[in-house]
Parts: sequence; structure tokens; C-alpha cells
Amino acid sequence: MALVPVSEARNRLLDNAGPITGTELVPLSEANGRVLAEDVLARLTQPPFDASAMDGYALRSEDAPHPGAELTVIGTAAAGHTFAGSVGKGEAVRIFTGAPVPEGADSILIQEDAEKLDGDRIRAKIQVVKGRHVRPRGQDFTEGETVLPAGTLLDFSHLTVAAAMNHASLPVFRRPRIALLATGDELIQPGGEPGEAQIIASNTFGIAALVRDNGGEVLDLGIVPDRQEAIAEAIRQARAAGVDALVTLGGASVGDHDLVQATLKDAGMALDFWRIAMRPGKPLMVGRLGEMQVLGLPGNPVASLVTGILFLEPLLRKLARLPKRRREAQAITAAALSANDQRQDYLRSRLTSDRDGNLMVEPFRKQDSSMMKIFAHSDALIIRPPHAPELPAGSPCPILLIRP
Repeated sequence: MALVPVSEARNRLLDNAGPITGTELVPLSEANGRVLAEDVLARLTQPPFDASAMDGYALRSEDAPHPGAELTVIGTAAAGHTFAGSVGKGEAVRIFTGAPVPEGADSILIQEDAEKLDGDRIRAKIQVVKGRHVRPRGQDFTEGETVLPAGTLLDFSHLTVAAAMNHASLPVFRRPRIALLATGDELIQPGGEPGEAQIIASNTFGIAALVRDNGGEVLDLGIVPDRQEAIAEAIRQARAAGVDALVTLGGASVGDHDLVQATLKDAGMALDFWRIAMRPGKPLMVGRLGEMQVLGLPGNPVASLVTGILFLEPLLRKLARLPKRRREAQAITAAALSANDQRQDYLRSRLTSDRDGNLMVEPFRKQDSSMMKIFAHSDALIIRPPHAPELPAGSPCPILLIRP
């Protein structure tokens, strides 16, 4: 099977995936970052009454047509409390922000513009304009109004208005459920004591974080030994759980000990492709097993993370109905880049700025795909297209932001 170009591979993966249609009702406290499945209508009118926007005095504007008008204060209206009477000629009610404007009043004289006189009298320092500092009923929204349409990606502002509309919970699309399956006799969990030929399993934790960062839920199937029956059982568990995608970590190639692809085929997987023209990350598998997407990432941790960004992230965001994450950018290379071969290269790099504020990118000298520390210290990946010629220092080049 020929090597598939990166862009073609990603398009083929996404063309076979559709947004999740299942929905659930979640409390407001758990709705941040979720996507609304239905229009959300106001259950009440806000404000529910004409309300004072300032601390001051509620009065009739016609009683203070010019500075110096005097009025008699006949009561108080505080937030949460209504003045029982009505405001008549030459009268005012002491009022506080958010309180209902009393019957008969049409304006607010703010306290800074009122002079207290003896007894219950005040004097207006300004001319009062009708409607000044009054929030009319329904100014924000009215009962039955569609305030949040379906498809809204909920954030702090949406949750605030949803609460104000008297919604304690919201209908959202469910999160993509992703099963992670790591394989290899050489792997043990962090915290364990590795044997002579063993290493610590690290891929699962980075890929699980990537899944959660992009709206997904993780079913961790653990580390499965290099035995076909054990791999088959893990695949059965993923299917029984009804996951949307099975992501395997390692074992997707066709070597004597790479059993994942063969086991998935035995289970009925339709394989699309499994080799990509990129570095790191050539052995990437894409297929489908019934309703379940299958994405086989390389076992090498750095290759796993790079392909996770390039393939798993856009798949997750399509399933979850989230907007595409913009990682692509342009920078100026601080070092000369050598000519490239037929595979698209992703070079781990650091970002800086020159004195003019231009974004500069400098690749690490060592690019061995086993070096996880370098990835952790990188800000971006320099993208070197297939057959790209040598690029002198100071030239613009495309990059992929690791932390956009």
C-alpha cells in the first residue's frame, strides 16, 4: 500500500465521520464547553418589571422640569421589595438599583443629583428627563424568546443568561466516547517497576488528555499484551460500550508482533489505509468496525502525539460539533532547514520574537522521535512539505502550534 499524503489521509478520515446526534440533559454546572442540542427559550421576561438602574429617587419627570424643583419623599423601594403605593404630584420614593419603579413614577433622579432638605424633602439639582435611569420591562429578553439557538458552544456568558432565563439544566449533544487501547508486552503502568526489557507506558495519558481537551470522554482499556485473544477481548469491550471511536496505541503495523490490525480485520474492520507520508508517524491506521471509527496511532510516544494533533483532534471536534482548532501559523525560521524527502516532516521547535516583534521559530538540533522531553519543551512543529528544498535562515515557513 502506497504512502498516503497527510492532507488526503485527514480528509478520508473525516469524510467517514459524522457529528454525534445523541443528546442529554445536563445541569448548568456541567454545561460549560458543551454544544446546545435545542433552541433555549426564555421562561420569563427580564427585567420582569420597570426597574431602577441607579440608586436615587423615583419620581414623575413633569415634577422636576428644571433644577431646583422640590419633592416630598413618601417611602422606600429596595431590591427585592416593592413600594406599595403610587407616586403622585410632587412626590418621590427613595429607590435602590434593581428595585421596581413605583406606580406613577417614570424617571429616576440619581442620589448624586439630589440635595437633601429638612424633613422628607429633596431638591433636584438637574432637570429630570422622562425615562432616565429606568430599565424597562423586557429590555433584556421576553418570555418565549429564543435567546440561545441550537448549536451554540456554551461558555460563561451563555450559562449566565441561561440561568437568568430560569433554566437549571440544558439539552446538549453528548460527548464523543473514545476507547484507548495500548498494546505491548514491553509496557507497564507508571509507578511500576520495569523489568529488564520493559518501559513505562506514556502514550495513553497524553492522548487521553487530548481527547478530553477536545470534548471527548475516555474509556481506558488499559495495556493489553501482544496476544491476539487479549486484543480481541479489548475490541469486544469497546464495541459493547458503544464507543464512537477506538484509538489503538501501537501494534498497527504488520510485523510479527504487530497484531492489532490483523485482529481488527478478523473482527470485521474495513481498513481504509495504514501508512502515511509523514515523519514522525508513518504507521497510522484508519478503518471502521460497524458504527465504530478505528484510528491506530503509532506506539512511539512522540509520533503518537503528533498524529493525535493532526488526526485525532479534528476527528473529535467533528464528532463533538466543536469549531476547528486553528493551529496553523506562519513564522520565520531562525536556522537553515535542510531539503526534505518524500515524507512530510514535523520538526519540534521553540518560538521566540525578534526585536521587531516577528515570530521566530528554531528547531531543536535533535529530532529523534523517541525524545519526549523535547516535545514537552516545544512550542510548535515546523512543517516541511514533501520534497521541500533547503530553506535559508530568515525565511518564512509554516508551523503548527502545539499550544494554540
